[in-house]
Amino acid sequence: MDQIMTILTENFGPFGPLLAIGGLGLILVLATLPILMNKQEDPLDKLKRTKFAPDAGKESLRSAVSSANAKKDKLEKYKDFLEPKDAEEYSAMQLTLLQAGYPGKNAVRTFHFAQMALGIGFLILGVGYAILKSSTGDPTTQQTMMSIIIPGAVGYMAPKYWITRRVDARKEEIQNGFPDALDMLLVCVEAGQSLDQGIIRVSKEIRAGFPALGDELSIVSHEMKAGKDRIQVLRDFGTRCGVVDVASFTTVLIQSATFGTSIADALRVFSSEMRDKRVMRAEEKANTLPTKMTLATMMLTVPPLLIILIGPSIYQVYVTLKDISF
Repeated sequence: MDQIMTILTENFGPFGPLLAIGGLGLILVLATLPILMNKQEDPLDKLKRTKFAPDAGKESLRSAVSSANAKKDKLEKYKDFLEPKDAEEYSAMQLTLLQAGYPGKNAVRTFHFAQMALGIGFLILGVGYAILKSSTGDPTTQQTMMSIIIPGAVGYMAPKYWITRRVDARKEEIQNGFPDALDMLLVCVEAGQSLDQGIIRVSKEIRAGFPALGDELSIVSHEMKAGKDRIQVLRDFGTRCGVVDVASFTTVLIQSATFGTSIADALRVFSSEMRDKRVMRAEEKANTLPTKMTLATMMLTVPPLLIILIGPSIYQVYVTLKDISF
């Protein structure tokens, strides 16, 4: 043991034994996790079920189908480790992924797997970098810990950052395309189509410019075709989008359907308000543009101007002083 400690200290510095123990523990944990999480069915239980089942053929067909589906989703057996136990936390994460454009039933599981995989992967890279740095120099304990922890934290937070950016970009896309969708829906309703048919037509037409809004309207049309309650469909539509304008629109439609007022009149008034709000947002961005350009103007315009105006005078003074000194 003394020889091993001496070799590790000579090759990796004073923290060589600690790094070796940490790397060995990480390897053992990674090697043990698949064995602990892989819960296979007892062959005797499977034999009893197939032997005493009344419909053995149908059951075998169902088991074959379920095994095929299980093969498609390889993370199914790890769901206890990759999904939150709290129902509210799970619902909030699922809603966030829906707003980011990931509506799959395994989206939450995949997201947490990506966090775990990237966190462990970047942590291993940090350990390798710390070992390399210890062999080439003599870093302090704080530097070694930071070089290990920071990559792991970056890998763990990268999926969350990606989802946040996706949610913001998708909300902005839906907000920009919503006034046009309302105008098209108003035209369809005034032309004699029903609200369901108008939504189907608008989802097809708006998809070229705003695919996120087209997908959401397509989901609304499919849910209405499936027989789901229209009020619940509209509420889910507003919740999935996460945009204030869409939530207000769904409230207007729900009130119109509840009180029996004209949908065309409600759409006409609301689409006019949405156009005005879009113009106001454009004017707001235009008014903030000079303020944002002030720093760039100062950094990119003033220094060249000073060089052009004052540079020749400074050079002339320098030459004159040089001649006087001689």
